[in-house]
Amino acid sequence: MRARRLAAVATVALGLVALSGCRAEPGIAAYIGDQRITDVQVTTAMKDLRTKNPAPESSATGQPGAPQPALPEVADVVRTMVLTKVCEQLSAEKNYQPRGQVAADQAAQQLGLDPETGHVREVAKLFTCLSGLPAEPVEPTKEEIADVIAAGRAAGKIPAEVTDADAAQQLDGEQLRGALATKRILAEAVGRYDVTVSPRYRPLEFPLLSFADDAPAVSVPLGEPGSDAVTDISTPEGPPVTPEAEGTAS
Repeated sequence: MRARRLAAVATVALGLVALSGCRAEPGIAAYIGDQRITDVQVTTAMKDLRTKNPAPESSATGQPGAPQPALPEVADVVRTMVLTKVCEQLSAEKNYQPRGQVAADQAAQQLGLDPETGHVREVAKLFTCLSGLPAEPVEPTKEEIADVIAAGRAAGKIPAEVTDADAAQQLDGEQLRGALATKRILAEAVGRYDVTVSPRYRPLEFPLLSFADDAPAVSVPLGEPGSDAVTDISTPEGPPVTPEAEGTAS
């Protein structure tokens, strides 16, 4: 009987390995249901970013040009691609319609990039789609508010002398509750669509609400939580006590 049980466990384990292998093909950056984002698409998007947003040349006096916003990292590009597909698939399934249209010019102004950049258009498309999600404000659970406080403390945005109870009272509001509602909807869709991200881009999260200086306060995880694989991409910059709505396409 013991041998049979061990054999059954081994069979299940092998089955899980086989299923995981189906979602880890070479050249695939991410899976969203039956859709795929390839490494070629990511590389092309990054090349487009650099081509259409070159570093400013020095002036005639030899002085460097005006400082420009830093270009988005690979992680920024991939997470935008992934969440756009999640949102569009969810909206098609539930017949959600955008309540606001975000133009590429608006996103370009916020990002400080050329409006013809592919990533800019993708950001505009994403925030247009997100505007259609029925995210009625929800009361945060103890775990959710604790996560926000922990993020704020880790980023140095909540002074040490401020107690967790006081921080929770200051943080809890319509913006936080709306962001948490959106997170719950998207997190459910991410799990249901079996979103899988290549180890090269993990961990991958999309910020829905931020503290000052764009430090994430509420984020939705995309795919697996992390990887031991060596990667050359930069992680997003880590989260005052009052958070601000993510303003990429305001």
